[in-house]
Amino acid sequence: MRRCSGSLLLVCFCFAFSVLRVRAQLERIIIPAGTDEDHDLQTISNEPDAQKKLAMYQDFVQKFASNPAAVAYGNWQISQAYQTAGDFQKALDYGDKAVAGSPHNLDILVSQVNVAQQAKNNAKVMEYVAKGGEVCTSIAKQPKPQDMSDEDFARKIAEEKASSQSNCYFLETSGLNLISSENDPKTRMSYVEKFTSAFPDSQFQDTISSLALDALSQLKDSARLVAYGEKALAANPNSLPALLLLANFYAEDSKPGSSAKAISYAQKAIEVAKPDAPDADKGRKVSAGVAHNTIGWAYLKQEKTAAAIPELKDASALLKGQDDQQYARALYGLGFAYGKLNKLTEAREVLTEAVKIPGPLQPMSQELLAKVNAARAKAK
Repeated sequence: MRRCSGSLLLVCFCFAFSVLRVRAQLERIIIPAGTDEDHDLQTISNEPDAQKKLAMYQDFVQKFASNPAAVAYGNWQISQAYQTAGDFQKALDYGDKAVAGSPHNLDILVSQVNVAQQAKNNAKVMEYVAKGGEVCTSIAKQPKPQDMSDEDFARKIAEEKASSQSNCYFLETSGLNLISSENDPKTRMSYVEKFTSAFPDSQFQDTISSLALDALSQLKDSARLVAYGEKALAANPNSLPALLLLANFYAEDSKPGSSAKAISYAQKAIEVAKPDAPDADKGRKVSAGVAHNTIGWAYLKQEKTAAAIPELKDASALLKGQDDQQYARALYGLGFAYGKLNKLTEAREVLTEAVKIPGPLQPMSQELLAKVNAARAKAK
């Protein structure tokens, strides 16, 4: 997706060349009409030959080297020329010069994201996304000028948000897509940290949190996982990914009190998922099923076998046909609980179902089923 302005971004009637600044938050390059710079840009825009036009922009940058706005604009146009020619490295280099000259210009940052994406330079994509996010976030945080009324200031903020909305959305979704596509957990977490700093109130907060928690789980970084999960819940107490991951973490933790924490987080997840609601989709039902599974296994860990059974039954009902491995886990837990309570017929029934499911629990289910069958035969 290429998002950039034409050769003449803005030709405005002004009294001086400048980069229009909103308290160092939002910038737009302004080239006043009727000036030498404007005349040269008009000549360049009328040149049909791409190579000649590129050389003319390079001369333009040299000629007006004392004008920061003209230099930034010229470098941006050179960047776009190299992008069109397929020389993405030079496009990035000249675009970086444009960014240096106009660091809070969303149009230039969006242009750089496009070039970096074409160059498959993910690190640079995130660099520009983060810089752009900081600009987008700063719009609402700018101080009110002393000589401006509250009403006029509110209108000004609303106008700036509206004018930058498409650029900010593009930057935000580009960051999300990059994080989603990154398979290396360490690199993903570095992108997540840059993204969340730049977009602290992102509309994709839950998805980003889920991706971050998954990465931390892969890294086996328990301390950061818990800290990030708690931070995610502080921002959104109803974050299902955070609730489920923390529930699972504490369910597997051996410290005293961890099982109780696991149950608490899992119960909250079930409340949030509302699996029995008419509008509950597959995702919510599976989330609730996983939470019931976690509670059931936590009760088993606490030697509360009878309490575990209804939780594991609810889990199996929600997970059947939806998530084979979680379903197998619920069935194995049920078989174990029934066997422990000497309910061998019930144990045999669920384990017979469990052994049909390929996966890591299949051999364990087969072994437990053999023990149950042996116990039943002995009882007869």
